[in-house]
Amino acid sequence: MAAFTRYLRPAILAGAGIAFLIGVIRVLAEGRALFPGERPGWGFAVLTGVIVAHLVALGRDRWWGGSGSGAALALAMLLLYGWVPAVLVSLSVVTLVGAARRDRWPDALLHGAIDMLGVGAAALVLAAWGTRPSVEHPWAPADWQSSTLPQLLLGACAYLAISRTLLWLSSAPPGGLASLAGTALLRQGLVAVALLCIAPLIVVVAAERPLLLPLFAVPLIALDSSVWMARARDEEQLLDPLTGLPNRQWLLERTRTALQEAARGGDRAALVLIDLDSFRTVNDTLGHLTGDRLLLQTADRIQRELPRDAEAARLGGDEFAVLLPRVASATAAQRAARAIVGSLGAPLQLDGLTLVVEASAGVAVFPEHAPEAEGLLRRADVAMYAAKRDRSGVEVYDASRDGNTPDRLALLGDLRRALDNGEVELHYQPKVCFDGSVAGLEALVRWQHPERGRVPPDEFIAIAETSGLMPRLTEYVLETALCQVARWRKAGLTVPVAVNVSPRDVYTPGFAGAVAARLARHGVPAGSLQLEITEHVMLEDPQQAADTLAGLTGHGVRMSLDDFGTGYSSLVHLRRLPVSELKIDRSFVARLTVDSEDAEIVRCTVELAHSLGLVVVAEGVEDDETWDRLQALGCDAVQGWLVAAAMPAAETTRWLRARGIPHTPDDAAPRDVREPVR
Repeated sequence: MAAFTRYLRPAILAGAGIAFLIGVIRVLAEGRALFPGERPGWGFAVLTGVIVAHLVALGRDRWWGGSGSGAALALAMLLLYGWVPAVLVSLSVVTLVGAARRDRWPDALLHGAIDMLGVGAAALVLAAWGTRPSVEHPWAPADWQSSTLPQLLLGACAYLAISRTLLWLSSAPPGGLASLAGTALLRQGLVAVALLCIAPLIVVVAAERPLLLPLFAVPLIALDSSVWMARARDEEQLLDPLTGLPNRQWLLERTRTALQEAARGGDRAALVLIDLDSFRTVNDTLGHLTGDRLLLQTADRIQRELPRDAEAARLGGDEFAVLLPRVASATAAQRAARAIVGSLGAPLQLDGLTLVVEASAGVAVFPEHAPEAEGLLRRADVAMYAAKRDRSGVEVYDASRDGNTPDRLALLGDLRRALDNGEVELHYQPKVCFDGSVAGLEALVRWQHPERGRVPPDEFIAIAETSGLMPRLTEYVLETALCQVARWRKAGLTVPVAVNVSPRDVYTPGFAGAVAARLARHGVPAGSLQLEITEHVMLEDPQQAADTLAGLTGHGVRMSLDDFGTGYSSLVHLRRLPVSELKIDRSFVARLTVDSEDAEIVRCTVELAHSLGLVVVAEGVEDDETWDRLQALGCDAVQGWLVAAAMPAAETTRWLRARGIPHTPDDAAPRDVREPVR
């Protein structure tokens, strides 16, 4: 389209110039006047001057859509005095507007040329009917008959068809959006109807009362203003009011166009989604006005770093997007995204402070990742959140990390139904001390899908966390576990049970009170429940996490720090978390006997935890050698297949009774605590 427009404009200017020269030479050769004199001429001159002053004062940045007032004047002059005077009206508008606003010369000249060609087309239609108006022999309304109406309509339609079509083809709508193009065509149709009504009236007044011609300035200016105001509203709906960048609607429409062009050429296109990592902190600390200034600087930096032909948009909040209409590969798109993200990480000045605000970006490429604009934007969003989680800066979309594929969405619906129907089970894995006593049980969720079979916990828990179903899953696990604890206590088995909770649960207001109410309802002492958390609870909202954990411990619930050593800033978080137990992650325990570095990490962790008064539990113990090594290092308890696998509640009950909790005459003698349960 751009190449077509580039060649079309010179063709329009050349054609109009040649036609105008031929017309002027012919008129002069025949000794005829170029423009009417006396009162009609002065009336048209004054009206033209008023229209020109209006166009100059309007001061629009773009002339896309043309001027309805200038077209009405040219059409009226054509009907009354012929082709050459009508062209002179257009040239007058072009010359005067161009002289007043020199930056408008190219647009003004183009529109004048288009008007000339439109007038020429209408003149040819009138000539085909034998009508050739001139200054000496005007086609006055007194000469109009019933057969004149088809001539007027066809002549006006020829003028409008040629001028409006050339104007639309040569001046593409802002951003090349199909919606604006369609709206513009409709608007041009309405302008055409208005011109068909106004132009003959101007002719009648010019013939009968030419001194009244300047009064037509009012309806003509109103016509122009209404057209431009409607266009401005259309454009404003596609712009972000703060940064002036295009918004989400614009991005989607522009992306659709870019994908169609890329598909025709067999090319790739890419969408980059950018999100600031600490914008909320700036807003909360320095205020929203400072946050707005940060967004303005961010928009400016993105625009300065844009590759050639790339386009930027603001989607809302601190989210921005960059459309790359042509990219060689996903690697090239990722390289462009890294350049933009790198520019955003440079220090900036806000309210006298030097801030460094980093960003994360996700990249999705057409056609590999999605065939349509909406899908490409969603996958770029998935990649962006992956970059945030990994703190990698920029990530390209990876389907294996997308929790919203059709298969996983179906699994999410099945999980929701399984929770409603009580089809999700809890298995319990013991934690034992080295003297054989049972330190507690960990409740582990299990799901046997009716068609898929056993679904790995990591898979459906990840789906729950990313979908908002996690609070429902946590409620289900807590309710099921506390029901079982109550049954065990009634049977004389008083072993504590640990339940895993996610960071989202800890961030939920009222979570501590809800847990306390659930304990009271089941008649279970708070000391019989232990909640296992990870260090990640302190990453997003440390204050909310601290308040929730303090509320839980205030109710008497014990806290255990799970997967220790795999999070961020472990020692800092350990000081702030009100935990009584620390669990060493299985990734360290598994290589304890073969890797000296892992052994040293375990030793230091045990010593650190003991210095803080914490109980240490090692996860993933599967052989005697690891058991012996942990015992030598001073670990307090172990958990793993060497002791027992996670078991259903009934099997766990038998296991507990076999270990004398409590021991009755009917119970079997306790086995060695390291004997695995098959």
